[in-house]
Amino acid sequence: MHLETKEHWNHAYSKSDTTKLGWYEAIPQASLELIARCQISQTESILDVGSGTTNLISELIALGYTNLFALDISPLALMKAKSLLHKDQAGMVKWIEADVTQTAEMDMLPEVSIWHDRALFHFLTTDDQRNAYHILMQKKVKREGHVILATFAPDGASKCSGLDVRRYSSEQQKKFMGHEFELVETSNITSHTPSGALRPYVYSHFIKM
Repeated sequence: MHLETKEHWNHAYSKSDTTKLGWYEAIPQASLELIARCQISQTESILDVGSGTTNLISELIALGYTNLFALDISPLALMKAKSLLHKDQAGMVKWIEADVTQTAEMDMLPEVSIWHDRALFHFLTTDDQRNAYHILMQKKVKREGHVILATFAPDGASKCSGLDVRRYSSEQQKKFMGHEFELVETSNITSHTPSGALRPYVYSHFIKM
C-alpha cells in the first residue's frame, strides 16, 4: 500500500501543472490566519503534513518563520516544491519524504510547535491508518503545541484525485483528536478549486494538553 500510494501521488504531480491541481491555493489564507493565532515565535518549528507543492511554505518564509518541515510521501511533489523557491529559501526547509502512517520513517522528526494538515488526513480511510497518525501526532507535537487540521466537510467532496476520502464535522474531528487535545476554535470554509468548483472544508485548531 505504501508503494502504491507513493506511485499514485507521483503520478498526480507529474500529469498536471501545480496551479491546475484541485487542492491548489494561490494564498492559503485560512491556514496562515490560524498559524498566526497560535502566537509562536518565528524560530519555533512548524510541520506541514502532506505538504505537496503548497504555497504555505513560501508564505511562511516570507513572514520570517525559519524552522519549517515539509512532509510528503511523493518525492516528485517535494522536488517541485523546492523548485518554486529560491535556492537559499529551499535550504531553509527540512524536506521529509515519508508516509505519516509509517511511524518508523518519522524517527528523525523532532517535536514540533505546530502540526498543520490541510491535505492528508481525510485520505486515511482505515482505522489502522488513523491510529498510526494519531500516535505519531501525540508523540511529535510538543506539550501546549498546536494542531491545525483541515478536512473535507460532511457536505464536501467524497473523492479527491480519484481516491476515496473520509469527511468530518467539527465534532467528528474533536472525537478523533481525543482528550489529549483541546479544541480552541473551528470554522467552515469553502475553498474554490482552480476549475471553479466549491470544496467545503472544516478547519480546526487544537492545543495539546
